[in-house]
Amino acid sequence: MTESTPPSGAMEGRGAYDRHAELPASGGAFALPHFERAVRTLPLDTGDQPIVIADYGSSQGRNSLAPMRIAIEALRTRRGPDRPIVVYHVDLPANDFNALFETLQDDPERYVLNQPNVFPCAIGRSFYENVLPPGGVHIGWSSYAAMWVSRIPTRIPGHFFVSRSTGEVRAAFDQQGARDWERFLSLRSRELRAGGRLVVSVPAANDDDVSGFEDIMDHANAVLGEMVGEGAVTQNERARMVIGAWPRRRRDLLAPFARGGKFMELKVEHCETNSLPDAAWANYQRGGDKDALASAHALFFRTVFSPTLAGALAQSDETERRRAFSDRLEIGLKRRLADRPQPIDSLVETIVLAKSDAE
Repeated sequence: MTESTPPSGAMEGRGAYDRHAELPASGGAFALPHFERAVRTLPLDTGDQPIVIADYGSSQGRNSLAPMRIAIEALRTRRGPDRPIVVYHVDLPANDFNALFETLQDDPERYVLNQPNVFPCAIGRSFYENVLPPGGVHIGWSSYAAMWVSRIPTRIPGHFFVSRSTGEVRAAFDQQGARDWERFLSLRSRELRAGGRLVVSVPAANDDDVSGFEDIMDHANAVLGEMVGEGAVTQNERARMVIGAWPRRRRDLLAPFARGGKFMELKVEHCETNSLPDAAWANYQRGGDKDALASAHALFFRTVFSPTLAGALAQSDETERRRAFSDRLEIGLKRRLADRPQPIDSLVETIVLAKSDAE
């Protein structure tokens, strides 16, 4: 079954993620003070070798600008303007790296502005693999990317979202998510220098497995049913559609550290859960424009999740059919969301990890 179920894909390209990913940006903002604190307390030598920052799951770059700028400014106060700083942006090979480099070159908030000794790089590889040499990373950042599992363990009957699964299906996703989290930590520990820090922000679920995304996922699922009825999607294609997004509970993040407080030389310095208000809902409450609310939510869904769903389509006329699929899904989702205005009141977990100092 897993062989015929497409894995999670990259975000929608051509800068779409940068334009419509306000929710992930707001969630990641909770981690920024912790990221700055981690950089300011990071063990640094006094040599002239580059300081390395790794951005695990950069997408098209806009949401990485603030954390990278904060880290660079903190490092400059500690080591002056001449120490080279290398920033590695890591994402899937299918990521729109052209959009990433355009952002790094042209965005008015780009972190290289007036920073001649900062050198951005990109790596097209899953962060469930080795992406950087051992012991080379001083500080790591990952915002909203670690919610994705590395592979789809099984289909989800009647739905595509893990929170709507039960029994053996849900257990398969929980096992996959736990294995992936341990693998992610193991790989990052290998890449971090002794005393290095890793700050991770992920969409969360509460102890009852409620993440806040259930309503929009149910609406999208209903639209997919309409599309099957119209013949726009076949029954087999629909059955193969699964989103490998697994909102992590606090206990999921902390599970690897349950024995002895450490995992692969990493220890938890901080872990917190925050409620993330929906900015689009706040705008709706002020102005009452339900179409604007529906559009904001539908475009968020399209940008983040539609490419993965479209990956289940047959490969003939791939580009045009996938675009038509996303267009139809967006239109149907907007209609349903406008008829039933609801906020996306989600949760976000922030965890700060430190690698043990050298003995």
